[in-house]
Amino acid sequence: MAERFTSFGADPITTARRLLGQRLVRVVDGRRRAGLIVEVEAYLGREDRAAHTWGGRRTARCESMYLPGGHAYVYFTYGMHHCLNVVCGKADEGVAVLIRALEPTEGLEEMYRRRRAARRTTDLCSGPAKLAEALAIDRSLDGIDLRRDAGLKIERLRARALPARRIETTPRVGVAYAGPWSHKPLRFLIRGNPHVSSGPRR
Repeated sequence: MAERFTSFGADPITTARRLLGQRLVRVVDGRRRAGLIVEVEAYLGREDRAAHTWGGRRTARCESMYLPGGHAYVYFTYGMHHCLNVVCGKADEGVAVLIRALEPTEGLEEMYRRRRAARRTTDLCSGPAKLAEALAIDRSLDGIDLRRDAGLKIERLRARALPARRIETTPRVGVAYAGPWSHKPLRFLIRGNPHVSSGPRR
C-alpha cells in the first residue's frame, strides 16, 4: 500500500507540479476508485482574480479554502457539477490546486456506472466535473483532511515532482473573466497523456 502524499505546505504552483503523477483515491463502501493525477491548476489566493478567495473574499462556499494545506475544498458550480481542490500553503492563505483530470486505474466499473455518458476510458475523468462524478466526490467531502480521511486521499507514488520536460504549462480553463490572470500559465499537465481535458494546448 502506498504512503499518503502529505506535502501540502508549499505554494500552489509547487504543489500543483508535485501532485502530477500521484494517485487520487476515493473509497466508497470499502471499494476503491482511483486514478493518476494528470492535470491540475494553481489558484493563488487574494491576488488571483480567478481564485474564489480573490481580494480576501470569504464566504460559506469557500471557507475551507482558508484551512491549512492538506484539506479538500469541494465546490458546486453551474447548479450541476462538483469540483475538487487541494488546499495548500498555510492557514488563512486561501490558496489551492484544482484537480482537473485523472488517468483511471482502479474501480473503472463503478466509474462507468456513474458516468453513463462515457464511451471510452479517456472520457471518464478528463475534466474536473467528470472526475468528481466518477469518484462520487461532492460537498459532503468539503473541508476533510486528506492526510487522515479514510474516504478520500492522495497516495504518494513519486518522491519528487516530474521533470520539467514532462510537464506542459498553459493558461487555466474557463477563467476569461479574470482579465490578465486568465493568461497566466497556471495549468499543468503531463505532456502527451490522453486523459487530460480538452483545454488549451501549447
